Amino acid sequence: QVQLEESGGGLVQPGGSLRLSCAASEQTFRTFIKGWFRQSPGQEREFVAAITRGSVTTKYSEAVKGRFTISRDNAKNTVYLQMNRLKAEDTAVYYCVASNASYISYRNYDYWGQGTQVTVSS
Repeated sequence: QVQLEESGGGLVQPGGSLRLSCAASEQTFRTFIKGWFRQSPGQEREFVAAITRGSVTTKYSEAVKGRFTISRDNAKNTVYLQMNRLKAEDTAVYYCVASNASYISYRNYDYWGQGTQVTVSS
């Protein structure tokens, strides 16, 4: 069973930056598609970004495109989400996800982390 553990969340002022990390417990995670979702209070969980095994393809939601960057280090079995120019509406619990599918999905992932809180406020 692949386990995913997020870190890096916290409180940041509008316009600031944070970098989230997600480490996986199993070596097989290195071959999986990785991504991030987020959920705000009262809202449905939404896709944020995803990246393929070799980092050839990345996908972003329109809400974060141009501000967030997803990357991965397969040697460290870790995926990252660099978040710049943060806005109050980015406040949410951010979840790391993984899938052994052959393409990026905007909805279906096999494995989910427990989530890390990101709060953007002055």
